[in-house]
Amino acid sequence: MNASPLARYDATLRGLARKDRMRTLSPRAGLDFSSNDYLGLAASKRLGDAVVMAIAQGTPVGASGSRLLRGNTPEHEALEADAAAFFGAERALFFGSGYIANFALLTALPQKGDLLVLDELAHASMHEGAQAGRAEFKLAAHNDVNAVEDAISKWRAEGGIGRVWIGVESLYSMDGDRAPMESLVALADRHDAFLIVDEAHATGVCGTEGRGLAAAFEGRDNIVALHTCGKALGASGALVTGPRTLCDYLINRCRPFIYATAPSPLMAVAAREALAMLSDEPTRRVQLQERVAFAGRQLAERCGVIPSGSQIQPFVIGENRRTMAVAAALQARGFDIRGIRPPTVSEGTSRLRISLTLNVDETAISAMVEALVEVLASA
Repeated sequence: MNASPLARYDATLRGLARKDRMRTLSPRAGLDFSSNDYLGLAASKRLGDAVVMAIAQGTPVGASGSRLLRGNTPEHEALEADAAAFFGAERALFFGSGYIANFALLTALPQKGDLLVLDELAHASMHEGAQAGRAEFKLAAHNDVNAVEDAISKWRAEGGIGRVWIGVESLYSMDGDRAPMESLVALADRHDAFLIVDEAHATGVCGTEGRGLAAAFEGRDNIVALHTCGKALGASGALVTGPRTLCDYLINRCRPFIYATAPSPLMAVAAREALAMLSDEPTRRVQLQERVAFAGRQLAERCGVIPSGSQIQPFVIGENRRTMAVAAALQARGFDIRGIRPPTVSEGTSRLRISLTLNVDETAISAMVEALVEVLASA
């Protein structure tokens, strides 16, 4: 072979560039309209002080091993105990990231002979886990409970006899819309199924004290939830909450948990403090909802956008190149808004993902909308 060993990769990159889908890394700059730091906890003094105090008391930076070896620290166990109590579950397990946690759940829990029905717009990590797992899996139309039930009924009619698993997000990351939780739980009950709920974008923001959109159902033996610590909680990692039996099973059979070095004990300290802040500082959620409502009114009046009702507001442009040009123009004006293109979203739905956080105030939101109106007029 005379071709360069890098030729195939160069060709792929050139193809992405032709389709205006080439990704590059860029530094954070400008006002924050793109992060998932919804409650402004990531740089909060209280969270920082908790980590500084932990270091002063001898908490190590690294876990130094997997949880089943020497990596199981008092900080991990304290976080998991508090998280289980906070979310109303029997047990919680701390993973290094939400992506790994979703992948771990869907490769470890659904068994061979089972069926996994996944919402088509669920996180990429859920899709990866479904593809790598042992269960048969099918995609269902977004937020369509009837489509989920049809998939289950068809599978049963074709001879499927295993357990059914249903996987959804509670608040979707690109559209900002909510899953029909009550209907999904009722569906799971009718079919003796498990429901896995990714609360990544709802944790800290939605529900009583920020417990998420599945809070009313946690503690049931057929509900497993994932609470990301790297979004509204301002830290990193993820908590899986659910029945003790399933958590014990993950400890014994989940390879990403068994063989990975445990998350930093300092991140366990930060996530634990963030959970306490959700209870102690409810005004953060109130302020966020006020800014979400304000932004929704501004975008509706000035741009004709239908508000999502959540801190995630999509602005669909459609064409890749124009989407990225608008995003670049807004960034040049000091507003950090990113363009989202396929395959993250469907073809023809490239968009700006406008994220509302406590890192911006109403004055900044008004200025952003004004800039968006001007950029769209000239783009």
